[in-house]
Amino acid sequence: MKKETFDDNYFMGVAIRLARKGTGKTSPNPMVGAVIVTNGKIIGQGYHKKCGDHHAEINAINSTKENIKGSTFYVTLEPCSHYGRTPPCVDALIQEGPERVVVGSLDPNPEVNGKGVKALRSKGIKVDVGIREAGCMQLNEHYFKFVKTGMPFITVKYAQTLDGRIATKSGDSQWISSEASRKYVHRLRSIHDGIMVGAGTVVADNPQLTVRHVKGKNPFRIIVDSKLRIPIKSSVLTDDNSHLTIIATTSSTPAAKIAEVRKRGVDVWIVKKETNGRVSLRELLKKLGKREIMSVLVEGGQEIVTSLLKAGHVDKMIIPIAPKIIGNGLEAVGDLNINKINNAITFSSSKTMKKGEDIIFEGTIS
Repeated sequence: MKKETFDDNYFMGVAIRLARKGTGKTSPNPMVGAVIVTNGKIIGQGYHKKCGDHHAEINAINSTKENIKGSTFYVTLEPCSHYGRTPPCVDALIQEGPERVVVGSLDPNPEVNGKGVKALRSKGIKVDVGIREAGCMQLNEHYFKFVKTGMPFITVKYAQTLDGRIATKSGDSQWISSEASRKYVHRLRSIHDGIMVGAGTVVADNPQLTVRHVKGKNPFRIIVDSKLRIPIKSSVLTDDNSHLTIIATTSSTPAAKIAEVRKRGVDVWIVKKETNGRVSLRELLKKLGKREIMSVLVEGGQEIVTSLLKAGHVDKMIIPIAPKIIGNGLEAVGDLNINKINNAITFSSSKTMKKGEDIIFEGTIS
């Protein structure tokens, strides 16, 4: 391996680690890290801290008092070339005059896609693209899906026993997973823009759907309820976070019930319904995208998980598996009309980790 290639991989790795510091804070912007290197030494570094704040490139430039002219500038995502919430980063880079810019991955945003690289090259700056590209793209999987489709990245999470049950036959499910797994799930909540559940989950469990066991922001709580049947005293309608609750219902819901819920500061959306009378999940995801909700963690129940899988809307699954067997009980996923193993849902990548007594499976759907 050439020394330059080795160095590029190393410094891009530093930029990736910096970018991760923005996890859960930059949406609907991507996470980006930047490193400035002169003679093999890091002279500046920065990352995008939150939406509306300086981008990583500007923070890296502002972090150094040394002359950037002639340096190598590493950035995990193509520098922006348009006016958004902040001015174009490309202009700042051109003004500083690095000799070379190393880009982890291109930005799929149509306003940027390749234009940032082209602008740099037009000014005589050497640009190399694709260093640690897979890692840079994985870093922003939520953003990439969002800008390409206008819909949020969907992660389904449910805890199950070793024999694939999410509750006993009487409906008891607390707690299948370990305390360590539950803490991990709260971390997941904190880095997603929204949590989605069906009405049945609210009726059965009256969940808070907030972040409690870790530090982090509370996401939007999205309740899919075609006839608005959840109790008016549900936590999601009455607690201090009711302004973060979105109820997706249909025209079948009585206007009086909608008005009563809206009085509590809750957002009620009338969404197109399917032929079966249920909320159109595709239309709901489009509406969430327009609200700049870039990522959604789906926490159940079986009906909504099954519907999302059937429709092909799920991007990732995270499943804490507890070393418990209960026999008869509620299955995590219902009938998907799959009659041949060759038609099974498969994963393009997966990993496992241990949390307490549980094994956590995480897989990206093919």
